[in-house]
Amino acid sequence: MKAKLGMSPIAWWNDDLAELSDDVSLEECLRQSRSAGFTGMEMGRRFPSDPEIMLPILKEADVTLCGGWFSGTLVDEDMAKNRDRIQPMIDLFKAVNAPCIVYGEVGRSIQGDRSKPLATKPRLSDDEMKAYARRLTQFGEWCAKQGMPLSYHHHMAAVVETEPELDAFMRYSGEGIPLLLDAGHLAFAGGDVLRAIDNHHQRINHVHVKDVRMGVIEKLDRQKQSFLDAVALGAFTVPGDGSLDFGAIVERLANYGYEGWFVVEAEQDPRKNPPLKMAQVGYKELMRVMTAAGYTVETQGFPNA
Repeated sequence: MKAKLGMSPIAWWNDDLAELSDDVSLEECLRQSRSAGFTGMEMGRRFPSDPEIMLPILKEADVTLCGGWFSGTLVDEDMAKNRDRIQPMIDLFKAVNAPCIVYGEVGRSIQGDRSKPLATKPRLSDDEMKAYARRLTQFGEWCAKQGMPLSYHHHMAAVVETEPELDAFMRYSGEGIPLLLDAGHLAFAGGDVLRAIDNHHQRINHVHVKDVRMGVIEKLDRQKQSFLDAVALGAFTVPGDGSLDFGAIVERLANYGYEGWFVVEAEQDPRKNPPLKMAQVGYKELMRVMTAAGYTVETQGFPNA
């Protein structure tokens, strides 16, 4: 089985918390992650939107674009508005041969609002979840027809956060909307990562290997503290530096034959946890557990052809 290892630039620049950002260029970010061993990088705010500009940067760094976040609003807004907003991203991702676009629901979400405590997260009724899941399926099918598959990201402080919410979303949606499994977000939400893999492995097409510091999470006052408060306090980190057993997680995915990207997405204070050092810690741990699970990790970055 083959696997690829990527990173998210959120370790270097945080889009929601400017104070958790290193003043480094895109080129330096790519250089650091590649020097640690990673061959892919998800898109961040400092990436150019023109493939003619992006491709030479990726080639110089020997890195491929392995995904990127789209802020979807299908819980409230119609398909047409989301299609119009995602079309330029589809065109860009196709031009640079990215594997998928990560769909993150921001409608009703409090993930970017530091004034909203975790306990006030939005909740959908069963009928609302059913209708939402059906819209996402249709949207995912439309994106795939344009030549770019989606990957649905369950997320803290959003409408699909908890394991029961994920189960309901998956039950009501169809194969047209694949799943991004994020170990850290599910663990933060009190879910069982291994059980989620057992239940939904057939739909997983992208994996975020985000670790958590459960000591930080367990001390949160969810009636007062927000998702961004938790991030600032250090709730997330890289594999090998947190509380999750990635040996078991990777082995479970391997048992079901998952092949593809494992992306380290770990937002935290770069002054306390320098991104290059954390990238090296994450890569070392992932290589250890992937080798044990029988994966061959691909080492080629930017394609030679």
